[in-house]
Amino acid sequence: EVQLVESGGGLVQAGGSLRLSCAASGFTVDDYAIAWFRQAPGKEREGVSCIRSSDGSTTYGDSVKGRFTISRDNAKNTLTLQMNSLKPEDTAVYYCKVTQWGYDYWGQGTQVTVSS
Repeated sequence: EVQLVESGGGLVQAGGSLRLSCAASGFTVDDYAIAWFRQAPGKEREGVSCIRSSDGSTTYGDSVKGRFTISRDNAKNTLTLQMNSLKPEDTAVYYCKVTQWGYDYWGQGTQVTVSS
């Protein structure tokens, strides 16, 4: 059974950093593209970053480029998102997602709150 469990969220001041983790089970993280999404109150869920399985290449949303870094730890079967220079507009629930055979699996999310 595929499961994704996010952790690492919390309250941080603007300019601070957080490191989110997404522990995967039921599959191997380097076999699939995995992505981070976020959803702020009253807004649609948006893609933050993705790491591909084929070559480990990464993509980022324009709003987080240069501040966030996605990576995976194959030994721990975990996806991470290092978030630096956080801004109040980064406040959201952050989710990881993997798609297998056309079905999207989501974690339960972790809350990130950035105070000004």
